[in-house]
Amino acid sequence: MGSAGLQKAREKMSAAGVDEVAIETFAHYYRLLEHGETGMIPESTIEPVDMESLADVEVPHEVGVEALRTTAVIKLNGGLGTSMGMDRAKSLLCVRRGLSFLDIIARQVLHLRQAYGVTLPLIFMNSFRTSADTMAALARYADLPVEGLPLQFLQNKEPKLLLSDLTPVSWPRDPDLEWCPPGHGDLYTALRGSGLLDRLVEAGYERVLVSNSDNLGAVPDPLVAGWFARSGAPFAIEAVRRTPSDRKGGHFARRRSDGRIVLRETAQTLEEDKQALADLGRHRFCSTNNLWFDLRAMKEALDVREGILGLPMIRNVKNVDPGDKTSPEVVQVETAMGAAIEVFEGSALIEVGRDRFVPVKTTNDLLVLRSDVYDIGQDFVLDQVAPGIPFVDLDPEHYQLVGDFDQRFPEGAPSMREASSLRVNGDWTFGKGVTLVGDVELEGSSNGRIDPGTVLGEPAGADA
Repeated sequence: MGSAGLQKAREKMSAAGVDEVAIETFAHYYRLLEHGETGMIPESTIEPVDMESLADVEVPHEVGVEALRTTAVIKLNGGLGTSMGMDRAKSLLCVRRGLSFLDIIARQVLHLRQAYGVTLPLIFMNSFRTSADTMAALARYADLPVEGLPLQFLQNKEPKLLLSDLTPVSWPRDPDLEWCPPGHGDLYTALRGSGLLDRLVEAGYERVLVSNSDNLGAVPDPLVAGWFARSGAPFAIEAVRRTPSDRKGGHFARRRSDGRIVLRETAQTLEEDKQALADLGRHRFCSTNNLWFDLRAMKEALDVREGILGLPMIRNVKNVDPGDKTSPEVVQVETAMGAAIEVFEGSALIEVGRDRFVPVKTTNDLLVLRSDVYDIGQDFVLDQVAPGIPFVDLDPEHYQLVGDFDQRFPEGAPSMREASSLRVNGDWTFGKGVTLVGDVELEGSSNGRIDPGTVLGEPAGADA
């Protein structure tokens, strides 16, 4: 069963032009699947981890600037935003003043180059679905490419495997659904297979900052770059303290057997350990997905392992057509790029503020980003001007898809600087200049409208 299935998968990947390094990496995980590997990390094998805070770090300005001089920036940009009804790169979404995520990222980097006199290459890891749109959007920034380095490289793809026999699934009605990305752990495979890793080392770059393109807080700051350069660590991740909204997400821990730091994802947590996963007092830190790694250390590790870094496997069972629960169940083999922290001895964690972690996964997040909770200055860095980030819960029936969301905020987001929370149940359209104060809840209306200039809610402590 297994060998035949692997052979069919190899043939399918070769026919599709998938890189040989990616095929061998897939084969590694396929064999783990055959032997019943689940990738689970039991609670009994780990313990909580602590770390230093960036707020306590002192790095001389010139040290930080010198570290930036030998730093490259990679943005993961393979996501389509399908959960929000998009069929193109999520980073093309408008954020503010007609600027998309891509516009702001490009302008952040161009500003830093000018401010510090550094090269700071910016490179996007695109998927075959996001490449064309992304490159077209970036064409306006003629100064963005760095001579000798590409502006993009492509993540790999792999076949979805039938749960029943681990053979590649066939889905003639939409052949694209026969494929899936290998998770963002594919970063390292794609860096090596594309030759970009070697090119960066040869060009004299020493480290890379990797982050998601939907996180505009992940700026290549001299303080963080200087901290990592001085730490001597081969690999590091920026972490934040978990909040109630992070209860179901992954977290950092330390493995009891060898003391290595590990990143446990939800999909790697046993059912009986879900309570421990949600315990914010026990597991206090989660990942921003802002990664720093030493390029030579990464190259050496991949060379020694013949291109296979050996990240823990994540086994995801889904339907071949996510929108059709009657379609065949398939296994998607994935890895998380942050899991590489356990590969390198001496890896480090640093606690950062939430200003470096502003992900947009839903339209709830998008509303906050488009509101006046943040200012965007001349350096194009997000500046949180509200005392706190309001909690937003929009009725998914009317707001989950970007098109529906935009229709209900035709004049832009309301003012939320004084808001603590916004909960919307039902279908409400917001006029221009609406202001939210304190906790605001809208209930059960069909085609309800909030008039322009309306102030909703009352500040905390106000009389009813």
